[in-house]
Amino acid sequence: MKKRLLSLTLAGILAIGAFTGCGSSGSDTKDTKEAKSTQEDSKKEDTKAGDKGTITVAASATPHAEILEQAKKILADEGWDLEIKVFSDYVQPNLVVESGEFDANYFQHIPYLESFNKEQGTHLVNAGGIHYEPFGIYPGTKNDLSKVEKGDVIAVPNDTTNEARALLLLQDNGLIKLKDGVGLEATVNDIAENPKGIEITELEAAQVPHAVADAAFVVLNGNYALEAGYTVAKDALAYEKSDSEAAKTYVNIIAVKEGNEDNEGIKELVKVLKSDDIKKYINDTYDGAVIPFEE
Repeated sequence: MKKRLLSLTLAGILAIGAFTGCGSSGSDTKDTKEAKSTQEDSKKEDTKAGDKGTITVAASATPHAEILEQAKKILADEGWDLEIKVFSDYVQPNLVVESGEFDANYFQHIPYLESFNKEQGTHLVNAGGIHYEPFGIYPGTKNDLSKVEKGDVIAVPNDTTNEARALLLLQDNGLIKLKDGVGLEATVNDIAENPKGIEITELEAAQVPHAVADAAFVVLNGNYALEAGYTVAKDALAYEKSDSEAAKTYVNIIAVKEGNEDNEGIKELVKVLKSDDIKKYINDTYDGAVIPFEE
């Protein structure tokens, strides 16, 4: 009797197991498949939420943080979470990268970074050039560079960096020739040839836009051009090209602490910022006042 009861019990267990197994297999067509689908969707959402990691960047508001906001959407699709914090000064963004609090910053050009490293003892390096803000030659009393005549006045900024950029731009457009090797330290004293016989007038940068009534042409950097109501795309007769010495020198970069430039997240950030989508955003948004840097 005991043997018979044991046999019946075992048979019942086996039957229940077999029935449960069939039920499980059948539910794959409904509940289980739905659950699997939900899990897959969840994994996709997790990827978008930053399963590859978080990249923290300190930035100036315009245009840097605005450009990063566009990159954030693309990076999210690649599995990266980009966190952006806006700083209003040019010191803290470097210090927080040096300390490791932030992975990178986006606000400065190479000469500033090099000067900061020297003065502060920091160890920041360039991880990639993203954009530059070009100098342009704008119309004053004349609106055609081919009409330059002897005695025409061209107003330029008088501070060292900006004056050199202005003179290099004039040289690139065949108006003057500078002494060999003077580069970004050039002044009017370094003009070797002046075939057009133009007169260079040096003014404080903020005053150059006000010289349009008296000068044939004025040479302005981006912010003063915007303040004067000019845009590079619509008004500049010539501007710094991406392969110019000034553009290469004053390109705005992603800066990181030395040793981090090859980190996966940093490389992906730079890749996205140099992508066609971001280039299009820059070109569509800033009307030539900001230009994607092409290496």
